[in-house]
Amino acid sequence: MDAILHATPGNPIPGTPLVGFFEGHRGVKLRYAVFRSSTAKTKGTIVLVHGRNEAIEKYFETIRDLTERGFWVATYDFRGQGGSERLLKDPRKGHVGRFDHYVRDLEIFLEQIVLPDTRLPFFLLAHSTGGLIALKAAPRLSNRIERMVLTAPFVGLGGQKASPENIRRLATLASFTGFGKINLNKDEPLKPFEGNPLTTDEFRFARNQKILVEHPELALGPPTARWLYESQKAIDDVRRPGHLASITVPTVIVAPGNDPIVPYHYQESLAQYFRAGQLVPVPGARHEILQEQDRYRNQALAALFAFMPGGEPDEADPVGELTDTALEA
Repeated sequence: MDAILHATPGNPIPGTPLVGFFEGHRGVKLRYAVFRSSTAKTKGTIVLVHGRNEAIEKYFETIRDLTERGFWVATYDFRGQGGSERLLKDPRKGHVGRFDHYVRDLEIFLEQIVLPDTRLPFFLLAHSTGGLIALKAAPRLSNRIERMVLTAPFVGLGGQKASPENIRRLATLASFTGFGKINLNKDEPLKPFEGNPLTTDEFRFARNQKILVEHPELALGPPTARWLYESQKAIDDVRRPGHLASITVPTVIVAPGNDPIVPYHYQESLAQYFRAGQLVPVPGARHEILQEQDRYRNQALAALFAFMPGGEPDEADPVGELTDTALEA
């Protein structure tokens, strides 16, 4: 297993990153990359935490946007996906033993890679499952992370044929009867653009599909019952008012308004009890807002750059022009 990044047509590697492996919780090998900004003044480092079934390559465009604005970016693939070590014999099964293993991996990444090898101050940008990991870890991040931006954090489940309650029952039953490694739905390696819940941008959708076609070893199938059980427990934990009150890291939640996977009402409900959190709705956007059409994606980037100290745009910046709109939405 080599620690390399893969360029594909229309998706070049940004700059000349430092790429390697670090040992996550219990010795699992996790692929990471650090992208340096070439601007004269460094504004700090953004720790980028992906969603489930994502890899570093999917974020090359966003990483380029961040480094061009003066931020370094440090990111890694979760255990069991992307270019990191898989956890089961079947590499397409999305599995985790405990959700807290994800949290511990993030803490180890901050301790072993981010702190010694990047530039202060530290910020965090997390999507979907990455947002759930960030929320779980957040009470212990206040001395290391200055601010967080969470895009469509995974704090509720929608878009499934079965109800969330039935999925929870099945996942719990399977986990406690020795069937935690089975999938509850079928594996569909490459789904069509039509009717997809992720993005309305056909170009970016095709670009991401191309990564998986040319490098199928980065791809992942559906989650196991254990993964669903553990993630539902984590969702319950982070939605508790007591947990949200314990988070002191200033946070922006960028909430797509047309998200079938994490419906908007879950994100809005989270923000109601989150004293350190501010909700920024983006009406019309689907789940993967950083892979969306520019009219949605630019609102998310504008909110991020307005919120991160030093991220204020230059004049005539097409992203910057949306800043006020995004924050007022």
